[in-house]
Amino acid sequence: MTITIEAVYEQGVLRLSQPIPLAEGTRVEVTVISTEAKPQNKTPREILAQIAAMPLEVSNDKFSGRDHDTILYPPHSAT
Repeated sequence: MTITIEAVYEQGVLRLSQPIPLAEGTRVEVTVISTEAKPQNKTPREILAQIAAMPLEVSNDKFSGRDHDTILYPPHSAT
């Protein structure tokens, strides 16, 4: 059984937002995914360096930057 439920971490304990249908003492596996964004605390120089390191295009991309205008502004068909 898989259940996704919201919880709040308080004083070392996860407090569920609603009851779940499990028998008392049932062992479970918990995967925690925080829904709050973590502050990056990066300098503008670090952010720009990270952007500059990104590839402009990958050879196996179906869409190329060269195709930009043809995608946004398709040629009008003659009617």
